[in-house]
Amino acid sequence: MSRTLERGLCMPFRRRVLPTALALAVLAAGCGAKEDQKPQVKTGPGVTGDTISLGILTDMTGPFKASALTRMKGYELYLKQVNDRGGICGRRVELKLKDHAYDVQKALDAYFDLEPQVLGLLELAGTPMTAAIEPDIMQTRTLTAPASWAASLLGNPHMMIVGTTYDLDVINGLDHYKRRGVIKEGDTVGHVYVTGSYGDNAVEGSRFVGQQWNMKIAEQPIDETRADLTQQIAALKAQGAKAIVLSTAPAQTAAAVGVAAALKWDVPFMVNVVGYDPALLDSPVAAAVEKQVSVVTSVAPFTGTQAGPREVAAAFNKNYPNDKPALYVDHGYTVAKVFLAVVEKACKNGDLTRDGVLKAFHDTNGLDTQGLTGALHYSLVGRPSSTQSYITKVDRSAPGGLTTVEELFESELVKAKGTRAK
Repeated sequence: MSRTLERGLCMPFRRRVLPTALALAVLAAGCGAKEDQKPQVKTGPGVTGDTISLGILTDMTGPFKASALTRMKGYELYLKQVNDRGGICGRRVELKLKDHAYDVQKALDAYFDLEPQVLGLLELAGTPMTAAIEPDIMQTRTLTAPASWAASLLGNPHMMIVGTTYDLDVINGLDHYKRRGVIKEGDTVGHVYVTGSYGDNAVEGSRFVGQQWNMKIAEQPIDETRADLTQQIAALKAQGAKAIVLSTAPAQTAAAVGVAAALKWDVPFMVNVVGYDPALLDSPVAAAVEKQVSVVTSVAPFTGTQAGPREVAAAFNKNYPNDKPALYVDHGYTVAKVFLAVVEKACKNGDLTRDGVLKAFHDTNGLDTQGLTGALHYSLVGRPSSTQSYITKVDRSAPGGLTTVEELFESELVKAKGTRAK
């Protein structure tokens, strides 16, 4: 039917006389069907008739730009899949990006500009930035995925933490070491950690292990700008530490391992995923990092063998054939997959307002990411969405620099800690 004829049939009745009641009924039905075939839903900020906008507030030019840029590729890969199959609620999903360069004031300015334009925040990066913005997120009821696994965020019902918190990762990591005979009851375990929500939460895991297994935890707190870790590593060597946990930035991980190598101390390091970057394998301490470092992570490495990681690797290799992969591709892809699963649920419920998205979020349980992370549960505010971790080993021959040495698992101590928290 031509557009001219279609408009003619659907023009006001005073300009056209229909011959019979039957014709009237048929034409009325036809006109109604042509108006809009999108699902009828309530909408709010960030949602138009054609698009759903999600925000990214991250560090694209500061000290964490490498991981942020890699995560962006993961977001884009999953959004492409969603949009290629028609989007959500007949709307294309798009990203609105703001760079805060790891500066709190820039983050606040960018957030207040971005917030009215988006349905939710697919990424909010940086501990001090998150702390500054969190009160307004509570007021605006904006679902937000922080680029963090800090347990301190669990009390905010608007925060979507995808995976295990830092303390539980540490418990799982030390459990892995104990089962392999690296550490045993009565041993000393060192823990070097950046003070703040990241490191303070991570060291809680070591302390719990120490209490349960009669181990001494030798703590070495540092600030986030500390570059020379000679004093800390030498002290741990003097105390006879059998293993060291690092809850640090990647440059500090390199510094710690470099000092141990200089001291000819072949101690194993278990590193929280935030403290690892594939660029370490291009540094002067690459050989020591490969020999001594394991990484505990609730998100699968790029070389993961389960269906989810394989899907990410295939999409990345097809769309970015000349780029180097990293675990942060899987992280971004996983966050996008989970966030948009919630948005799709809100669509099915007929409510794409922020309140509708939050309801869908808290109704999400047992979400299967096909091995990208453990099954996710969001109905209980204050509890981690997952309690399982991967143990990986640094391997320069592997895409992304990590290979899996233990698939997703949960330590019995994690279960015990969770019971105590109830």
